Amino acid sequence: MINLYRKTALIEGISYLILLFIAMPLKYIFNISEAVKYFGWIHGVLFIVFAAVLLGAAIKYNWTLKRIAIYLIGSVLPFVPFYLDKNLKKEYDL
Repeated sequence: MINLYRKTALIEGISYLILLFIAMPLKYIFNISEAVKYFGWIHGVLFIVFAAVLLGAAIKYNWTLKRIAIYLIGSVLPFVPFYLDKNLKKEYDL
């Protein structure tokens, strides 16, 4: 389960970076709004999957509400999911 969570978090984190640093500049600099439309939709679906997998991992590993909140908040901050993944990798000896 922890590997599924890590993979989901990383994919969601990458989709967020694509949305922020590729799709949004395409929309606001080059007036290509389709990029945000499609990448925003993809990112939204991935975020829902991420939240469901996070809930499953939290139940399985008895994570605290504080830890769950950190992972949720971290998922909407650029580059933080990668830092949290590094810590998880150390914690679970992966």
